Amino acid sequence: MNIDKFKHQHMDILGSISALRKLAHEGVARNATEIARLIVSMSSTIKLHLAVEDQALYPALQRGSNTELARMGAQYQRDMGPIAQTYEAFARQWNRPESVRHNEQGFRNDANRVLRMVFERMQRENRDFYPRIEGT
Repeated sequence: MNIDKFKHQHMDILGSISALRKLAHEGVARNATEIARLIVSMSSTIKLHLAVEDQALYPALQRGSNTELARMGAQYQRDMGPIAQTYEAFARQWNRPESVRHNEQGFRNDANRVLRMVFERMQRENRDFYPRIEGT
């Protein structure tokens, strides 16, 4: 199964997380407009990525002959639900420059917690899940 598109989307999302860290380090209030813009952009990529996983990747694994990959796919899909909900709430809270500018510490706290969850999830997929899919 070719999963290059998924891996490319991961690179885009990880790049956005890195850019958000840099912007926050340089000054949350000063970079509030760019931070909010980047969250909106990253959210579009994440939504697309999750939709394609749910509509194509996981069903393909379930239909396939590799029961271990089907089981892994189902587990990854279940595990992603709470992470996706947490990220969606984060994105709704911080997708406007005014929100970011008026609560710098709240943004930092949420970004550290939520973006770490997203980052760690993608790292697990890149390290443990995608190589198994490509090996079939």
